[in-house]
Amino acid sequence: MNNNYPQIQELLHQRADFQVRLNLLPYDGNPEIKERDGKKYLYIRKRVASRLTSTYVGEYSDELYQLLLKNAREGRELKKDIRRLDKELAQLGYSDAELSARVQLNLDFARANMKSNIYDQAVLEGVATTFPQTEDIIENGKVSGMSASDVQKILNLKHAWEFVLDKDVISYPTDYSILCHIAKLVNEGFYQDGGRIRGVPVTIGGTSYIPPLPIESIVKENIESILAYSIPSDVKAITLCLYCMKTQIFNDGNKRASVIFANHYMISQGAGMIIIPEKEVPEFKRLLVAYYEDKDTGEIMDFMKSKCIKTF
Repeated sequence: MNNNYPQIQELLHQRADFQVRLNLLPYDGNPEIKERDGKKYLYIRKRVASRLTSTYVGEYSDELYQLLLKNAREGRELKKDIRRLDKELAQLGYSDAELSARVQLNLDFARANMKSNIYDQAVLEGVATTFPQTEDIIENGKVSGMSASDVQKILNLKHAWEFVLDKDVISYPTDYSILCHIAKLVNEGFYQDGGRIRGVPVTIGGTSYIPPLPIESIVKENIESILAYSIPSDVKAITLCLYCMKTQIFNDGNKRASVIFANHYMISQGAGMIIIPEKEVPEFKRLLVAYYEDKDTGEIMDFMKSKCIKTF
């Protein structure tokens, strides 16, 4: 499947803009002139559900009538544009579904904790930052006393989190293409196409494990298989996260992309979030090395279930 998310996001932004402009029109409908006692009055006629309604606007004047005609033309064009965008979105596989109250609450919970989540992820990546510095970068885009690459990593995490916390994105099924777009965002400024599957060998510091070159069809298949498991949401999210980390699907940013990808699934299920807290990073890294080297007997799963799941 092609990665259609950037195109879908652009179309959704356009649709939102057209909808706002439509909502801001002072009069939505076709002008109608009625005469009473020798005087002319202007109304707006429009269909609401299956009924035609007529709403009084004011006494007739050429200026007001031309304004109503102009509004009617603009309204028709905007509705036409919205229908066109809806058709294009449908062709890309997008469907506009209402989020459940639980998922909406989970989104609010994740947004409220986004800064601390980004800080914890930066620490996991070895970025030398404090929480105030991280907060300053997220809010202002820069901070003194940090390298440009570390600032870029934090900004990229912000962009990736903003992507998955979008209402339309969270309504999408968790799949390989969304993982690729997350990886593209976390690698922005470091790789030309950071969301493309790795085509070169890599090594991982601190372990003898050498991940084989990933094959796209197999990665997709494995992700789909994990998502099909009949297991609790938190276990499924952890399994997704660990699989993507160990596979090293991309040239870089695999831990960052894997955690945010797992969170897309968690939040879409209203199951909370998965984050490796700053104080747990050393133990997590130790367990992760054992997992990479096939020496894990379930410790990392138990650790992440007890230490890395945030619920609300």
